[in-house]
Amino acid sequence: MKTTLRLSTAVLLLAAPLAAAPLMETTAIHAQPDAATSAIGYLKAGTEPTAAANTTAPQGWMAIELPGPHEAYVSNNDFSKSLDIHPGAVIRLMPKADAPILTTMQEGDKTEITGLRSGWTQIKLSKTVIGYINVGGSSSAPRAAAAPPAPLAMAAGQPAPVISSGPASALPHTFQGMLVETKRILLIGPRRDYDYQLNNTEDKRVAFLDVSKVLVTEKMEPYLDRLVTVSGVLKQTPDGKDVVIEVESLESK
Repeated sequence: MKTTLRLSTAVLLLAAPLAAAPLMETTAIHAQPDAATSAIGYLKAGTEPTAAANTTAPQGWMAIELPGPHEAYVSNNDFSKSLDIHPGAVIRLMPKADAPILTTMQEGDKTEITGLRSGWTQIKLSKTVIGYINVGGSSSAPRAAAAPPAPLAMAAGQPAPVISSGPASALPHTFQGMLVETKRILLIGPRRDYDYQLNNTEDKRVAFLDVSKVLVTEKMEPYLDRLVTVSGVLKQTPDGKDVVIEVESLESK
């Protein structure tokens, strides 16, 4: 009985992840054990990193687990007609082609569409990602770039603003409201130029939505009849009777 207990204890000790000494400085996490690759995150000074089980790393590096969910982006070209992400698709941390790569899509990965960007789809990836930290040299976080100014917000209950001329009118703003399909509302009469609109809390239209810059309308279904945040440029319709938001991004609340 004593021998069995000792063997079990030894197995547990071998299976347990190895914890390193607390980090002396903020340390970058890389998708690969290569300091030349972009950082996908950072660990604060004083953190005790825990090695990922069953993952080896080169000398001077430690593999660590980054539990999900992760906010990430996938190119619209990497979606099938059924809105599934193609296996092997690159998942990036920002909606641009040169953004750091978080991981690649694998069979069985669980994702949820949470937002839209021009040419990109924002997703929530429920998956543990393996990252690497340099434990044999400096891998400090570089100085972060200044954050862009926060966009102006308009409450869902407010009417659409009057559009003024000048440089400010061409800047994107943020709006909140209920996204509805115009053809569901206007069953009688001529077809509208825009298939979607943003309604306020009183179910009155704030503005029509021009989603042509975002993506094909196949992906609009998850946002219908839901509270959303829309970022884009507000313009008048050609006849001057209504306003339309040229949507640059769309997120569900």
